[in-house]
Amino acid sequence: MTSHVHLIISADEGYDLSFIIRYFKSYTSTQLKESIKQNPKESRKNWLMWMPACRHGRFERTGKKNKRNSSFQLWQQHNHPIELNTNEMMDQLLNYIHNNPVEAGFINDPSTWIWSSCASYESDTPGLIDLIYIE
Repeated sequence: MTSHVHLIISADEGYDLSFIIRYFKSYTSTQLKESIKQNPKESRKNWLMWMPACRHGRFERTGKKNKRNSSFQLWQQHNHPIELNTNEMMDQLLNYIHNNPVEAGFINDPSTWIWSSCASYESDTPGLIDLIYIE
């Protein structure tokens, strides 16, 4: 999606899932910030770095208002974790995630959304991110 991300993740025994999510947020926001700064074709970089880039994302303007940040914030501080303790719940959420861009009106076929794992699940074709199937 353009304003948020859905993930199905797991952690091996002994690993703290909240730490993994925190590290994911830190790493991706830093990488995005650098990509925007380094892209010579991005004419809106000053605006993107100062203004909220999307309804949920916040950059410099909001980062400075939040005591937990020094200057920059992309992700919201909270998450909406849902424990998937049955295969039915996993399938339901996976279908929801895959159909999210269809429901938003971006595409008609969920397997055509480049940022989705749908095509990988349907055709076993590698996508942008390698999938690890949870058993």
